[in-house]
Amino acid sequence: MDTSPAERSVALQQRSKRIRFVLLAILLANWVVAGAKLIFGLISQSAAVTADGLHSFIDGGSNVLGLVAMGVASRPADDDHPYGHGKFEALASLGIGAMIGIGMLELGRMALDSLMHDRHAQVTPAMAVVMVLTLCVNLVVTRVEGHYGRKYKSSLLLADASHTMSDVFVTLAVLASLGLVAMGYPKADGIIALGVMVFVAWVAYGIVRQAVGILSDTARLDPAQVAQHTVGVAGVRSCRDVRSRGMEESVYVDLKIEVDPNLTTAQAHEVADRVERTLHAAYPQVVDVVVHVEPEHDNADRAQGATPHVS
Repeated sequence: MDTSPAERSVALQQRSKRIRFVLLAILLANWVVAGAKLIFGLISQSAAVTADGLHSFIDGGSNVLGLVAMGVASRPADDDHPYGHGKFEALASLGIGAMIGIGMLELGRMALDSLMHDRHAQVTPAMAVVMVLTLCVNLVVTRVEGHYGRKYKSSLLLADASHTMSDVFVTLAVLASLGLVAMGYPKADGIIALGVMVFVAWVAYGIVRQAVGILSDTARLDPAQVAQHTVGVAGVRSCRDVRSRGMEESVYVDLKIEVDPNLTTAQAHEVADRVERTLHAAYPQVVDVVVHVEPEHDNADRAQGATPHVS
């Protein structure tokens, strides 16, 4: 079903509000989890638990970053940003990856300090209970955030869900290290912390890669498929130079079509309008289609590079 630009703008505004609400709820959960881990990690002098708490604290920081970014990304297009502010969401995702990288370095420092200075964690039943409870919270957070990320097609929510899922695996690794320390293997604390560092680095790479793909205008639609939809429109003789960019939920498309050279300007524009309506119907995520209309050329004209436009 085709929608007007005004209706699409309202839909994007509503989407932004819902994403901000999810981020706010996740922020509160992350900071409760982070506080519990940091307190017990520092009390027990456990590098792994403290590192896990730091990781959770970074989760909360990324939520704050996401809230700020979504506030900017939800603004309508203006003179300075004629294509809207949607890429600020991708910039926030890139920021999350950078924050994970910073946390990764701190994890490595703490782990090496634990191993080189032979510092042993003091494992208590209370610490184990806190870690299990925070693990349950993180599992719920990951599921909820991933659900709404897919529902609203938000790269920011999906990136943050991946980050929180990394916290789940980190917590599982820390629980394993606590068990090994209790069994008489004190160096497990530092070794597990180093393993956590490697895992966090991989998560950061995935998030940064996704954000860079958006910011570098990676193609969002299959050109061949778009061309197939286009040539099926009455009056279109051929379609070429299909390009797409943007975010998953807001895609911009431009392409060239050839029409009967005997058509009037008004008739050629009507064909272009039909192409726009067809692509909006085929791809609900498309927010704008630019159709360059040209008269059909013979092979000799193409060889000479003749490209007259009907505008």
